[in-house]
Amino acid sequence: MVKALAFKGDKKPIKKRKRLPNDNKTDDDPTPTSNQLITTTPAAPTEDPDDTHWVSADSLPDITGPILLVLSATPPTTLSFDALGAVFPQKIENLVEGLPDSAEPHDIRQVWIATRVVGSEGSFTFKGHQGRYLGCDKYGVCSASREAVSAEETFALQAVEGNGRAGCFRVKTAWGTFLSAKSSESQGAVPVVRGDATEAETEVEADESTFIRVRMQARFKPIHKVEKAEKMRAKISRKELEEEVGRRLEDDEVRRLKKARREGDYHEVMLDVKVKGKHDKFA
Repeated sequence: MVKALAFKGDKKPIKKRKRLPNDNKTDDDPTPTSNQLITTTPAAPTEDPDDTHWVSADSLPDITGPILLVLSATPPTTLSFDALGAVFPQKIENLVEGLPDSAEPHDIRQVWIATRVVGSEGSFTFKGHQGRYLGCDKYGVCSASREAVSAEETFALQAVEGNGRAGCFRVKTAWGTFLSAKSSESQGAVPVVRGDATEAETEVEADESTFIRVRMQARFKPIHKVEKAEKMRAKISRKELEEEVGRRLEDDEVRRLKKARREGDYHEVMLDVKVKGKHDKFA
């Protein structure tokens, strides 16, 4: 490489050292230097409180995802399980004024994951958090000890008709019997959960031991999803509306357009507002 000519007596050029932006920082400066790794924790997304609260299932199509099986017992109890797979009734602590239709879980052992059996009418499986399924043998003994699904782990749900029974179902086993919760003299007020209630017992109006209320998270309920989608469609700012129309809007026009987004005739109303604006312009 050809170098520039140099003469005796010429001053050598001083090489300037490149300085990093943080070279002048002192030890007391909390700002990290260029050699330090800067880590940031992303903000957690806010969760809609309407999605997390629990509601009663009104019909079979509603039932999916995490559920709570509330037994017909006093005080209100739920079907729970332990690490060994034993199924037992557990008193519900999260209640409003002691009403079973306000029950919410306070223990992970109370929660089951409901999954519809493909190709069936109203048949479901219920899986616990430990990965094992609720089952019932031919003697009516319930357990949650199997990780695979067989006929014993499949249940058919039947909605209970009548006033005051919304959200109640009968849970039918593979043996044609029903889950029930009945008080035992030997155990006092603690009900005994079995799966050997017969059809004759369920026909007796006064015997509601086979009625089980299904509570579920609102986010999985179809009607809640529709209502939430409608709310999202209705969410639009005045500025966005004015940009789409191309002029400033009156208060009644903003209310009219937002109402149209909720009711589904937004484009027709938007066209009317635009046409009205053109008429006002040339009036």
